[in-house]
Amino acid sequence: MATGTVITVDEQRRIITDAAVAVDNGCIVAVGKAKDLEGAFSPSTLLGGPHELVIPGLVNTHQHLTGDGLIRSAIPDTAGMDQAIFDWVMPVHEAHEPEDDLLTALLGLAQSLLAGVTTTVEAGTVAHPEKVIEAFRLIGARGVVGTWGLDNRDVAFALPWQQVLERQSTVIDACRSEPLVDGWVTLVGHDLMSDELVIGASQLAAERSVGLSFHISPGIADADSYRARTGRRPINHLQELGALGSHVLLAHAVHLDDTELETLVESGAAVAYCPWAYLRLAQGVTSAGRHLEMVERGVRVGLGCDALNASDTIDLLLTARLAAGLARDRTGQPERFGAHDAFAMATIGGAEALGWADRIGSIEVGKRADLVLIDRGGVGWQPWSPDPVLQLVWGADGSSVTDVVVDGRVVVKDRTVVTVDLPELIKSAQSRSRRLLERAGVSPKSRWLIV
Repeated sequence: MATGTVITVDEQRRIITDAAVAVDNGCIVAVGKAKDLEGAFSPSTLLGGPHELVIPGLVNTHQHLTGDGLIRSAIPDTAGMDQAIFDWVMPVHEAHEPEDDLLTALLGLAQSLLAGVTTTVEAGTVAHPEKVIEAFRLIGARGVVGTWGLDNRDVAFALPWQQVLERQSTVIDACRSEPLVDGWVTLVGHDLMSDELVIGASQLAAERSVGLSFHISPGIADADSYRARTGRRPINHLQELGALGSHVLLAHAVHLDDTELETLVESGAAVAYCPWAYLRLAQGVTSAGRHLEMVERGVRVGLGCDALNASDTIDLLLTARLAAGLARDRTGQPERFGAHDAFAMATIGGAEALGWADRIGSIEVGKRADLVLIDRGGVGWQPWSPDPVLQLVWGADGSSVTDVVVDGRVVVKDRTVVTVDLPELIKSAQSRSRRLLERAGVSPKSRWLIV
């Protein structure tokens, strides 16, 4: 049982003070006033207290868990997106050994849990998916795993489109017995997929009742490439192929014109919005991003933290704050979008984007028990706001998280991950990072003099 002030994010958007959440067999069985529940249940584990907020587990709809994790904050700010990807990220991914994928996934998921993220959608850039599935299992997180999917450029991990789909099917099969992990079809996207591949991938995902995710239009390059190759902009071309639909999660979708926005709305596809990455990589979200319009027109939009050389951190509360700030500043109309909308995007909105709103994203009877407890005892929380959501989004970050429950299991207790030996993982990261950089042939260095 978890006690405190419960921010349910249910349809009524109830915030229940002096409340409790009762859990049995991984499922939420009661939500209400603590005095009413304490007499009806005899919990074996009791979390929380009067200072605590209890919120739904946060949903990160786009996160690269491998590759960047061992060279985090190493790609220089002067590198453009293509240079960052092809001179840094791809060589590092090519040099990854299976144990590197396991280590980076564990480190990324540990950081996620410590910041209250209970569900993570891996972005589909995994060389050894079995190791990432193992990481989810070991640490006890919920999420989605895929593997590399690209076929129309002579770069690492490219295969004929039929072989790409075979690899995707293998990952889906590998996750069938995993209670917390779903295998999805995960293409790299951009203009790195032939028409045959994206059509086949969409059909495969629909046939196997799983999602399809890929990157599209974080910058202007995708629009230029698709126009040159097909005569159409990306979203319009993909819809013309019949590749979009409610099973599709598009990562980014920053540079869309009016026709593409209309197509996106009609298609039923969802979007993973990663604002920190666009700022870090100078991709033009402040001038071109239309994610507020998407939300207002009914597109399912979730938040993502992207790669550790893009957002540089996994903190969905900070991402929600930025999403709210960008929307308000760009429109000059604060009534259109604020902290409550951003927090909903980080919870139930993310669940809706994945098609999982029936199991996670809010604290309601019948849903899986993914719960996060947040300590309001520190000086930065004083005095408590009469509106805890306002204070949570504008004034807090993941460092306030104390305890995390995934599917009824306590995975973070008193700010410590209890499922893996995190100090040992951190120690291993230092040595494996040096060896990885040597194999990849890249040499990060500071722009300033280190003496």
